Amino acid sequence: MIRLESVSKQYPNGQLAVRELSLDVPEGEICVLVGPSGCGKTTTLKMINRLIEPTGGRIYLDGDDVTHVDPVELRRRIGYVIQQVGLFPHQTIGVNVGTVPKLLGWDKARIRKVSDELLDLVGLDPAVYRDRYPNQLSGGQRQRVGVARALAADPPVLLMDEPFGAIDPVTRARLQDEFLRLQGEVRKTIVFVTHDIEEAVKMGDRIAILDVGGILAQYDTPAQILGDPTSTMVAEFVGADRGLKRLKVTPIDPAGIEHPPTIRPDQTLAEARDLMEATGSSWVVVVDDRGELRGHVRRANALGSGSVHSRTEYIDSWVTCDDSLEHALAKMLLTDYGWVAVIDGQRYVGVLGPDAIYRALRTSIDEAAEHSVDAAIEHAIDESAGMQA
Repeated sequence: MIRLESVSKQYPNGQLAVRELSLDVPEGEICVLVGPSGCGKTTTLKMINRLIEPTGGRIYLDGDDVTHVDPVELRRRIGYVIQQVGLFPHQTIGVNVGTVPKLLGWDKARIRKVSDELLDLVGLDPAVYRDRYPNQLSGGQRQRVGVARALAADPPVLLMDEPFGAIDPVTRARLQDEFLRLQGEVRKTIVFVTHDIEEAVKMGDRIAILDVGGILAQYDTPAQILGDPTSTMVAEFVGADRGLKRLKVTPIDPAGIEHPPTIRPDQTLAEARDLMEATGSSWVVVVDDRGELRGHVRRANALGSGSVHSRTEYIDSWVTCDDSLEHALAKMLLTDYGWVAVIDGQRYVGVLGPDAIYRALRTSIDEAAEHSVDAAIEHAIDESAGMQA
């Protein structure tokens, strides 16, 4: 959807803000530009919609060279969200959201319908917020309106310049989660600028790490960058704790899920004790006839007579099959079990322990290193073939 070919920006004073930057952003993905101050992140973003004109190279939007497109028409094809939001203070929220559709000549009924749908999509009840003014909203709410306005004309591309940077950490995390949910529905192609590697890892399908002077240091998936940084600069920028950050982007490996003994709620405590004795376990998982998790019973709590149901402890530490290792570890650390249950919908699957999380993370890192070696070999073969040709 977006292609940059050897794009450069040099100012009249000789300052080179971006140097021969080349990268592709696939349709429907989020590409995050991240790097230290002065690396050309915002400059690159503004060159895509020609708020800043490049001095070299080509930028393509869905196959069209943007330097040959009318700038005003180009910007109507691109949603733009900035940190300061930029809402018009004298206009209602509904009017703000409908700004671009109005410029495109849509009728009032259509604008009203789309504005209400988008406010609802970003979690703002249109009946409550449509007729309010920006100064009547919190910072997080204004940011949601900014996203709704950017989506109003259904553009294929969104440009986002530190959209959540001026918001408190709790609201920021919620907005990030909400936006990722929204992206799952609308599937826009997004270029997202941030200075925060944590945000880049969370938000990006791909991350472009830029060095000072607008030099591309590495462009890859978050998992690959964290698992195998290609330079000292990248390694230092992502941090010495990149192994922990990689937990965010490493899914639970089904092969690492353990299957401790299970028992039904209607069985007896004597049967639970016998099962623990036979398996050498100090606890059993309680699962009902439908395969749903009901809790667990520890050896110390299984003494005496009665049913398993009467001694079952509720398990409040569980994750889903598609969760990340980070979420699994965080849940595990909140309990004294030493493990976390894994469920698929309502169905109990098994448990993850700390050893399984460690093995899955190491496997993921090793795979990243192997990928880099394979890519280097393929690159060498391609270069050799080109020289022979």
